[in-house]
Amino acid sequence: MSTAQIRKIQTQGVHHITLNGADRQSSIDFWEGVLGMPFVFDQPNLDNPGEGHLYFDPGDGRLITIFTNEARKPDATPVPEAVGSLHHLAFAVSQASFWQIAARLDARGVKHSGPKDRGFMDSIYFRDPLGLRIELASYRFEPPEGCRHADVMIEAHKIRVARGDHHIDREHLADAIEALVERGQRSLSGDRTAKNPY
Repeated sequence: MSTAQIRKIQTQGVHHITLNGADRQSSIDFWEGVLGMPFVFDQPNLDNPGEGHLYFDPGDGRLITIFTNEARKPDATPVPEAVGSLHHLAFAVSQASFWQIAARLDARGVKHSGPKDRGFMDSIYFRDPLGLRIELASYRFEPPEGCRHADVMIEAHKIRVARGDHHIDREHLADAIEALVERGQRSLSGDRTAKNPY
C-alpha cells in the first residue's frame, strides 16, 4: 500500500472514558461523593441490558461513564498494570483544591502518595474502591490568552532541551509564557526586551 492511500484520523479531544464499575450506588458514591463529578445521565448499557450506564461530568463537560451491575461488588485489589493496560486516570484540580486533597483523603482513611512535585504540575495518587489508580493533578501555570496548556508545554520543552536541563520546571514555564506572549500579542514598542527602570 502506498503512503498516498494512508491518511490520519484526526482526533479533537477525549470524548469520554468508560470504566467497568461495580454496583450503581458505589459508583455514584465515588465519582460524585468523593470526586465531586455531577451525575448527569443514566440509562441501560445498550450493548448489555443487564448493566446500567452512568455518566458523570469531570468538570470540563466531557464524560466519564461507568458500566454498573448489581451483581458486582467493589474489589479494592489493584488493577493490573500490564503492557497495554491503563496505568492511571488523571483529573485536573485547581491549586486551591490540590492542597486540600491529602487531608480530605486522610479523613476517609484512603492511602495516597502525598503531593508529588512534577515540575510543571503537582500530583497526588490514590486508588479508587475498585483498585484503579487515580491521579489528581494541578498545573502550576495558566497559559496566556489565546494559548492552551499544550502550547506552553511544547514551548517549555524546547527551552528545556536547548538548555540541556533534565525536566521542565517553573523557569522553563515562565520563559515559555513570555515567548508565547511576545509572539502572539502585538505591541507598539520596537524593542520588547527586558529593561531595568529602577
